Amino acid sequence: MQTVVGIRFKKAGKIYYFDPGQLVIEAGEHVIVETARGLEYGEVVIGPRQVKEEDIVAPLKPVQRKASPADEAKVRENQAKEQEAFRICEQKIQAHGLPMNLVDVEYTFDVNKIIFYFTAEGRIDFRELVKDLAAVFRTRIELRQIGVRDEAKMVGGIGCCGRPLCCSTFLGDFEPVSIRMAKDQNLSLNPTKISGICGRLMCCLKYESDCYGSCCKKVAAPVVGREAVTIEGEGKIVSVNQSKRTAAIQLGDGRMLEIAWEEVVEKEDNGQ
Repeated sequence: MQTVVGIRFKKAGKIYYFDPGQLVIEAGEHVIVETARGLEYGEVVIGPRQVKEEDIVAPLKPVQRKASPADEAKVRENQAKEQEAFRICEQKIQAHGLPMNLVDVEYTFDVNKIIFYFTAEGRIDFRELVKDLAAVFRTRIELRQIGVRDEAKMVGGIGCCGRPLCCSTFLGDFEPVSIRMAKDQNLSLNPTKISGICGRLMCCLKYESDCYGSCCKKVAAPVVGREAVTIEGEGKIVSVNQSKRTAAIQLGDGRMLEIAWEEVVEKEDNGQ
């Protein structure tokens, strides 16, 4: 077992393990650590804990120090520089006539590199743009093309539920989402109703997917469209509620009846 702390460098970003060493660190504190990009400023979101060796990506790097007031001031200074760098980069993009949309700019803590995030329809030849930016900022420049889901995560916004986007508030990683999840939950397959502001399937379709899957395994759901026999008479199954495990049946006299799956007796042959 190894003692680690979990550190996040961006809001809703991935959590990385570091070795706290002899430092007494608690969740919520800010620290300076060495990463592949150089020194970085991050927030401790997981306090010291023991984890298995196989759960650690070797080598485990140590925490350099707790962030000082000077470090905090440097972070604020970098954030101010990012806004100016964003404006300059947009001007350079327009000057070069490149079909790309600048999304965000990030300074590393030690200002060893500036990363420009952008979206574009295809591959972009930005070599001349990089040269111009390097001449202005006198440091290493990286242009990183991202997808629409990453763009939504960085920009943020309000989802159709009226709450801030999951990806920009707490989701560290994007998990695969399929149309099958919407079908299992008996949701409308209208793309405008099951897609997020990024244009992809909503991440929240994944949340209850496992629950619906286990529910259907225990008791087979009635098939919509089949004829069925109930204690109130014969009718047709018009809808199924997976979470409540009930079926809505339209009886021959036009009445609607909602009953538990277990009470539905489907006809083997509905005459079709």
